[in-house]
Amino acid sequence: MAFLLDPEKTAVAHFIETFERINELCQLVQRELYVEKFFLFVGGSTMQDVDLNEWITAAKEIIKIPIVIFPGSHHQLSESAHGLLFLNLISGDNPDYLIGQQRHAAALLKTSNLEIIPTGYLLIDGGRESAVQRVSQTVPLSQEDIETIINTAFAGELMGNQLIYLEAGSGAINPVQPEIITAVKDQLHIPLIIGGGLRSLQQLKDSYQAGADLLVVGTAIEENVNWNNT
Repeated sequence: MAFLLDPEKTAVAHFIETFERINELCQLVQRELYVEKFFLFVGGSTMQDVDLNEWITAAKEIIKIPIVIFPGSHHQLSESAHGLLFLNLISGDNPDYLIGQQRHAAALLKTSNLEIIPTGYLLIDGGRESAVQRVSQTVPLSQEDIETIINTAFAGELMGNQLIYLEAGSGAINPVQPEIITAVKDQLHIPLIIGGGLRSLQQLKDSYQAGADLLVVGTAIEENVNWNNT
């Protein structure tokens, strides 16, 4: 399981309370869902006024789980992290997010010591416009068109990606539905990540049972959702 934090929204001064919430959810998920591996994903759609190196260095002093960069652009790189999801937005047709940002990032990663993981990223309609949709100027895939989602995800695997990430968007009203997770997972031979709109323990359980290998929780941490009561 991964916890996604946007450094623009999570100041260093608030680390203690934020990471206490994350630790509490870790314990709950371990106890109820038997999940043992946890990660901290760090990134945002814009993140213009944050020293990412400083932020990650400070986070590593407090939380002792691997920190992986989930970049919104090639500017969001730091050797202070443990790894990097090298994202390509394959659900849209904007070349800047298919190869443009990646080309710029590659120039900066030639001597990197990060663990770099090529990741096919699919934006799925979560019932509201997401920041990713606005910034990338792409249209999310409809959850009613399961075949297109399956084919796009499998295309991502055939292109050489090591992970596929289905993202309903930050603050999604509707998370990726279990039947979509199962259908995509049945087609893939690589791990499947699901994120967006997960706010209850039951949703986490349903998503794992449907076939997700890793779930990502973000907005629910910022909103301090009480997982015991949902």
